[in-house]
Amino acid sequence: MSDQNLLHSKKEQVHAFRETGFVVVKGLVPDTRRQAILDVARQQLAQAAAPLQFEANLRYPGAPDSKDAPGGHTVRRLLDAYGRDPLFADWATSAEIRGWMELYFGETAYLSRAHHNCVMTKHPAYGSLTGWHRDVRYWSFERDDLVSVWLALDNEAVDNGALWFVPESHKLAFTSERFDEAKFFRADTPENTALIHQAVSPELEPGDVVFFHCNMLHSAGKNLSDQVKFSLVTTYRGASNAPLPGTRSDSKPEIALV
Repeated sequence: MSDQNLLHSKKEQVHAFRETGFVVVKGLVPDTRRQAILDVARQQLAQAAAPLQFEANLRYPGAPDSKDAPGGHTVRRLLDAYGRDPLFADWATSAEIRGWMELYFGETAYLSRAHHNCVMTKHPAYGSLTGWHRDVRYWSFERDDLVSVWLALDNEAVDNGALWFVPESHKLAFTSERFDEAKFFRADTPENTALIHQAVSPELEPGDVVFFHCNMLHSAGKNLSDQVKFSLVTTYRGASNAPLPGTRSDSKPEIALV
């Protein structure tokens, strides 16, 4: 594809993203590169290479009650992907990502090392489901305008815990009463239920990438297959949208995409 066609394609993707809150880019990562990333992720999971987050730490529905319970050492995330291996870092700061983010933000983009920046693993046993939420529930920036990038390292579908999105929900304003104490979107009210019923779950093939907005309502189910699912997830903000001092969002040095 020519440079001009690539730019036109990215502009279409960014337009769809602005309208819907997410966009799927098919086959963005060549199979050789994707497989190399997946091989490292599998190796580091087998080695339980720190830093890690365990399902028992979160205690979402379906997770072990504690690390001493059966399945208590089931890994949820391989943390700090950027610092784990050059393959992860190279993808997170790649020309593909840099160009997309500059087009969306209209300025230099920064990789957050405080949010996402991980390999998500979803296990068949003890892998929990994730309730409806917006990522900004625990992020602190000058503006709620960040983009997460989800690289499917395996096939992702409803039966192995794929993502669900409520299209255009990134544009909606909600009162605090529509969320529970943990800031998950409540599923026990008619108005929330009606919105959740609009959700879609795009099937992803290995190498597909989802860009989604930090205000997007999304969730993920349990993995009902017999294989661990791997995804590499990173998050970006524009140069003018700084993390608030003294918050978790400001707790780790960011990486400029230049």
